Amino acid sequence: MAAPLIGSGGTRRRLPGDLPAPMATRSKSSQRWLKEHFSDPYVKKAQAEGLRSRAAYKLEELLARDRLLKPGMVVVDLGAAPGGWSQFVRQALGDHGRVVAMDILEMPPLAGVEFLHGDFREDGVLSQLEAMLNGQPVDLVLSDMAPNKSGVDAVDQPRMMHLAELAMEFADGHLKPGGAFLIKLFQGTGFDDYIRELRRRYDKVAIRKPDASRKRSPEVYALGQGKRIQIK
Repeated sequence: MAAPLIGSGGTRRRLPGDLPAPMATRSKSSQRWLKEHFSDPYVKKAQAEGLRSRAAYKLEELLARDRLLKPGMVVVDLGAAPGGWSQFVRQALGDHGRVVAMDILEMPPLAGVEFLHGDFREDGVLSQLEAMLNGQPVDLVLSDMAPNKSGVDAVDQPRMMHLAELAMEFADGHLKPGGAFLIKLFQGTGFDDYIRELRRRYDKVAIRKPDASRKRSPEVYALGQGKRIQIK
């Protein structure tokens, strides 16, 4: 069975073969996460503003800096559940444009968002996503995909980089020339090579950590702008 992913809301599931954390460690970690979560100003702000997750504020900062969203755009959101990013993009685009989201986790419906439930690593699911696009060029590909973390870097990082490579391949095939690709990455083995590959594909590549990203999180976001017609 394919391994579950975590979407933009951070929902976690154990993977087959994951190494369980010691009980005491897991308990302390859970207590710390709950305390941090409920005191987080971005969590409170998301609840007050009716957004599905605090992750929307990461995206808002990342996209606003470069004014990436424009009316009429076609946006694909990979690893979309619970829908924070898709919800923000749909609201920002207004009545024009298209938002196509997918995740291995179920996502409650969002008005104006087309959702595909499935595992991005499976060819059949990718084919369904391509069928939904029906040859329509994509302006912006977003990926907040991540594997369920085992706590073992030698396990987690290769899984993360595999998902990142699949997302890059999707952008290679469906993003229009001049389009943009925004992806979450964990710094570690394979990170530098991945950034080099992005620079072969995009005119401009930047690494960013938005204010809404928790300081202790290893996540950063890579943004490629100006997709080239040919890879260098």
